[in-house]
Amino acid sequence: MKIQLRDIAHGRSGDKGDAANIGIIANDDDGYKIIEKHLTADVVKKHFTGICNGKVERFELPNLRALNFMLHNTLGGGGTVSLKHDAQGKTLAAALLRLELEV
Repeated sequence: MKIQLRDIAHGRSGDKGDAANIGIIANDDDGYKIIEKHLTADVVKKHFTGICNGKVERFELPNLRALNFMLHNTLGGGGTVSLKHDAQGKTLAAALLRLELEV
């Protein structure tokens, strides 16, 4: 069965220099089990092909039912020097929430 990530979670994103930071927070414990198992760093990296040019790191925050991803080399040098439309990565959480997971 396929589900969209936005059906079980919400998110927020921003910048850390040239890296984008995306936090995904599950709506409940069942949702956290799904994202913990299926939302890997590799899945996120593939979803952002052509946008993320570096590695993706995943950090788990089970007490918050959340995962945090750092997407390195993603923002074209960072907010003050980038020519990208979204130089602070504010829309990346919304883009990730449209990801379909096979569960």
